[in-house]
Amino acid sequence: MSERARVHLPVLQGLGGEDRAGGHLTILYRGPLSSCDYDCPYCPFAKRRDSREGLRRDRAALERFTGWVAERKHPISILFTPWGEGLVRSWYRRAMVELSRLPHVRRVAIQTNFSCRPGWLAEADLDTLALWVTYHPGQVDYERFLDRCRDLVTRGVRFSVGVVGLPEHLDRARRLRADLPAEVYLWVNAAEGHLYTDDEAAHWTEIDRLFPYSRTPHRSSGQPCRTGDTVISVDGEGTVRRCHFVPAVLGNLYDGTFRPEARACPAALCDCHIGYVHLERTGLYDVFADGILERIPRVNPVPGDGSGGPQVSRAGR
Repeated sequence: MSERARVHLPVLQGLGGEDRAGGHLTILYRGPLSSCDYDCPYCPFAKRRDSREGLRRDRAALERFTGWVAERKHPISILFTPWGEGLVRSWYRRAMVELSRLPHVRRVAIQTNFSCRPGWLAEADLDTLALWVTYHPGQVDYERFLDRCRDLVTRGVRFSVGVVGLPEHLDRARRLRADLPAEVYLWVNAAEGHLYTDDEAAHWTEIDRLFPYSRTPHRSSGQPCRTGDTVISVDGEGTVRRCHFVPAVLGNLYDGTFRPEARACPAALCDCHIGYVHLERTGLYDVFADGILERIPRVNPVPGDGSGGPQVSRAGR
């Protein structure tokens, strides 16, 4: 690991707001892009196409955001969470490379199906860049996907892999866990609207010891949460919200009207990892440490390794 990584990565465990001296701001960025090259039946953006104007607007918004980040003097980490697939667009690949090379950017990650060719990664700083890769059975040949993952390992890319916990995905998820290198974390997202019996949940927990965190929504109303303070959501216009799931506007990134402030969560429940990972009561900052954005736990809870799973009480959900 480089000297840069040794010095910078621990900072991720002590985040601070933008207007604090040396503070670290984490940004979840989601521009207007909504097109995807997959047609997953559980996704509302399957095979959706952006118009040329829509793509130009998304590109301009991303370039504006990248320029804003480049001008900052304080530490920043970024997770791109596009509705569609970003890495099939050249401007997202370029943004990932450029941001990874900025000295004050601690981490830049993206949620992706990684259907793109991997050659562009050779230009990035791999001490900073990371990938959150989702495997979608039925959308990509299994061996081709596995080969892509193995290529990422060979290149030294930091990444996690995951799957939606639908019953029809179970056998393929088991196979993927067996075929991936042990050091690659395989996560499972509870399927939206799906209620898991204890037996069903046990099957998924055999694959991902952290699945209990995803199984049921977390009670969040009035609870301390880092969003709105050290973690914010930003859209293509620069509008700042505390997270993707609370619509209230906190200001704008570009006109200086946003000021970080610790705020209790106003939502009754939080059922998405990129939201509840920032709830203090979950304790997930201790679980993921410097792998929060790319969803890589500090200790990979590989089934059968004796590391155990999360201690989640009903009171904490």
